[in-house]
Amino acid sequence: MTETLWPAGAATGIGSLPGTDPAEALKFVLGELPDLPFLPELPARGAGADIIGRGAALLTELPVEVYAGRWKLTGRPGRDLRVAREFWQRDLDALHEQAAEYDGVIKLQVVGPWTLAASLELPLGGRALRDHGAAREIAESLADGVRRHVADVAARLPRARLLLQVDEPSLPAVLAGRIATDSGLHTYRHVDTSTARVALAEVVAAAGVPVVIHCCAHDVPLALLREAGAAAVAIDLALVTDLDALGETLDAGVALVAGAADPREPAPASAEIAQRVRELWRKLGFPAAQAAERVAVAPSCGLAGATQGAARALLAACRDAARRLLDDANA
Repeated sequence: MTETLWPAGAATGIGSLPGTDPAEALKFVLGELPDLPFLPELPARGAGADIIGRGAALLTELPVEVYAGRWKLTGRPGRDLRVAREFWQRDLDALHEQAAEYDGVIKLQVVGPWTLAASLELPLGGRALRDHGAAREIAESLADGVRRHVADVAARLPRARLLLQVDEPSLPAVLAGRIATDSGLHTYRHVDTSTARVALAEVVAAAGVPVVIHCCAHDVPLALLREAGAAAVAIDLALVTDLDALGETLDAGVALVAGAADPREPAPASAEIAQRVRELWRKLGFPAAQAAERVAVAPSCGLAGATQGAARALLAACRDAARRLLDDANA
């Protein structure tokens, strides 16, 4: 049942935060978002703490390195991969220290196979996306890494229930053949929907816990995400244009992480955020009382570019907006 993914009236973050100290970031998240905290990503720490570096560090038997500012598949593990894995280790150590006795739901985030394939360079140049065999290997390797990662976290947090978020911001462009080559003069050929679904489903199945698939782009392929096994989808409400597709997805039992506040703008009041969710729910034709159970409120994307104060204000507003939705349900 979707309502068991998180407590009613929950709010969360998408993943990234400003700062470089994982212990401080976790204290902040656990304090501000007690119903659905997440393991923060801190890209300000440098290469290896970014979304692609973190995903590449989970790959098994596919070593990577940084070359000319980009992550690239390589023949042997080196310093860059070691640094990325050390960042993960520090994050998980901090998670154990701060939340070893936590007995609620906590969300982890990893990059998805198609965003990874669209970003990683092949050893001889060009994105892995251009070689469908390489893209398939990345998906298989990521699935294995995700399986190990979730098991590692579960061992550190024996009382918690885990939720995994798979980030696929590049998926619509991959499907449409809009990923540009390095020259910018051409694009890589599109990936068939069935091929994309199989690779994504492999990662989802490997997790062994409920999966949220996040895509903060236009033209989110909601049917594909549902068919790949998503228990929830995380989308930017400002980019929703196809209400029928979203309604079908939610009607099929998929829950929603509603990106209802843009981090690039001043934090709106919690009442305004709650109203955005209510308005969408009304347009979809679902009972208003269900919103608090089926929806977790969140910013529309990560907060790495925000100041500490702005991040705190925005997450607090999302938390209070979610509680307003719960008040609606209890009225």
